[in-house]
Amino acid sequence: MREFVVLGTGSQVPSRTRNHNGYLLRWDGEGLLFDPGEGTQRQMIYAGVSAGQITRICLTHLHGDHCYGLPGVLSRMALDGVAHPVHLHYPASGEEIVKALVSVSSPGIDLRLHPHAEAGPIAPGLEVRPLQHRIETYGYRLVEPDGLTFLPERLAEAGISGPDVGRLQREGKLRGVNLEDVSVPRPGQRFAFVMDTAPCAGAEELADGADMLVAESTFDDDDAELAAQYRHLTAGQAGALAAAGGVGLLVLTHFSSRYVDVGPLAEQARAQAGGAVVQAANDFDRIAFPKRRRQSA
Repeated sequence: MREFVVLGTGSQVPSRTRNHNGYLLRWDGEGLLFDPGEGTQRQMIYAGVSAGQITRICLTHLHGDHCYGLPGVLSRMALDGVAHPVHLHYPASGEEIVKALVSVSSPGIDLRLHPHAEAGPIAPGLEVRPLQHRIETYGYRLVEPDGLTFLPERLAEAGISGPDVGRLQREGKLRGVNLEDVSVPRPGQRFAFVMDTAPCAGAEELADGADMLVAESTFDDDDAELAAQYRHLTAGQAGALAAAGGVGLLVLTHFSSRYVDVGPLAEQARAQAGGAVVQAANDFDRIAFPKRRRQSA
């Protein structure tokens, strides 16, 4: 099952309706927790997310609204007796802060620290790209390996069925039938997570071909000067990022508390998003991962 669970959508200052950041991506057998801000442990209770679902924690950077919930989450995992290893990914320049946050957590879990300091893969299927914020910041990208989709009518025409289908897939050729004769390529699904940043090449690389892009939308387009000053995206810039990458679904989040109604921000993003579907996230939204894009034979 693949699902994106929103735990918080506020930026630096939480509001009555928006907690600090916090997002859980359920991806097959893994649970990736992104940027747990203050109060994430409590938000997990309301969202029906158990600590045992978390296998990886990914921090984009070490500003408080993206990491101050880490001690509480780790303590809850210890309290619940989580036995599996938990991998913590973060920018290497934040090592001292991460160790301080971990040190005040309850001990008892198998926590494995993985600092990174450059673009590239950091775990199977998981990679990072540098962003442009006021401190070292990285965005994350999860990529499923490419595969094949069999075409039932062509398998029937070739007289291949049952165990022979698996044999053809393993060997590439069976009784004169090539694998490519009865299948089409199936690109792996892609998820991208882009938080605090000005427009940059790293964000574009992360968004490229993403089925789901989660992007900050801290300011509306009228406040573009503030966005540039603090190195954040406006709603329109998030939409343009999705359009340039051919994104399927753009999820907007990390809203400034100055915007009580984020509907206008969603409209600004839609005006720039090309063919992408745009959704402004709210706390406790559960967003199903988009269906696979159709491939023609």
